Amino acid sequence: MTVEPTPYSLPAEAGAYRRALGAFATGVCVITADTAEGPLGITVNSFTSVSLEPRLILWCLDEQSERWPVFAAAERFAVHVLAAEDEAEARRFARGVCRLEPEEFTRSPDGTPRLHRAAAWFDCATHDRLPLGDHMVIVGRVEAFEAEDRPVLTFHRGRYGRLGDAQ
Repeated sequence: MTVEPTPYSLPAEAGAYRRALGAFATGVCVITADTAEGPLGITVNSFTSVSLEPRLILWCLDEQSERWPVFAAAERFAVHVLAAEDEAEARRFARGVCRLEPEEFTRSPDGTPRLHRAAAWFDCATHDRLPLGDHMVIVGRVEAFEAEDRPVLTFHRGRYGRLGDAQ
């Protein structure tokens, strides 16, 4: 089905557009940042590399998220690429205000909360914030990172999957 963009989307068109976007398989990440009440996490699938030099990444934050105030203002955050077995964590951090429990994280040298479990992590300082449409694009300058050779969690057509198993 072809849907032409219009200035005002009808609900049916919005649903069709969302389904079309779901054809693109993505990885699944949890972003963490600090608040006065302790660290929060949020699940995203809008993570990508921007530049190798300087090391820049980006992710997108929905302006309707209850966690908007924290992540839109955060000066530091960590991105965690979830391992294939971490679907429960992806689901947990996808909805509501999700505080990290003390046993779930450590602190990086700069104090950013870092989850124990991840196939890869990136400690970032906020480099730029770009409001675009109904989201904010948050660009991070990567200051530290680590990765393990493990299968990762994916998201495609509204379902979780895995990528990277031995063939």
